[in-house]
Amino acid sequence: MRLEVRGKNIEVTDALREYATKRLSKLERYIDDVKVAQVTLSVEGEDHKVEVTIPLNGVILRGEETNEDMYTAIDMVEEKLEKQIDKYKTRLYRSHRAAGLKQAIQEEAKKELAQEEAPEKFKIVRTKRFALKPMDEEEAIMQMNLLGHNFFVFHNAETEEVNVVYKRKDGNYGLIEPDFD
Repeated sequence: MRLEVRGKNIEVTDALREYATKRLSKLERYIDDVKVAQVTLSVEGEDHKVEVTIPLNGVILRGEETNEDMYTAIDMVEEKLEKQIDKYKTRLYRSHRAAGLKQAIQEEAKKELAQEEAPEKFKIVRTKRFALKPMDEEEAIMQMNLLGHNFFVFHNAETEEVNVVYKRKDGNYGLIEPDFD
């Protein structure tokens, strides 16, 4: 796994780069076929922030931690990512008939999401493209929680349509299914 370590409002020293590489390389024992992991180290006031994004063929692992010490923040984000993997590993085993995390990630299909143009009165400040992979609602909720988002667009394996799961204010989840009548 190659780590792209970037600094924002901070110069990334060799020592910081080596420490981040050493700590985050431990994640390789859980996942295969990771080519690149993006690590952003930033300073905001007195807080040191570490953001890690690891794309895994349709699944994205993301961790973010803030601390007064950059090295502690790196440790915390590595532990957070390990816990995320452990937490969802069991669900992936079940949903992929004990194929395991490594094989399940390799089997995921990719599809492009077409972006529609918005009216000019709304300003789009960022566009994201991602691969849609077939999954069930439970796996979509798991992926949404992994990303830390409150909604997630996915290709429903059962209905073969694009659906959206979202977190409701009451703590439960909702599912949006298209109706093309």
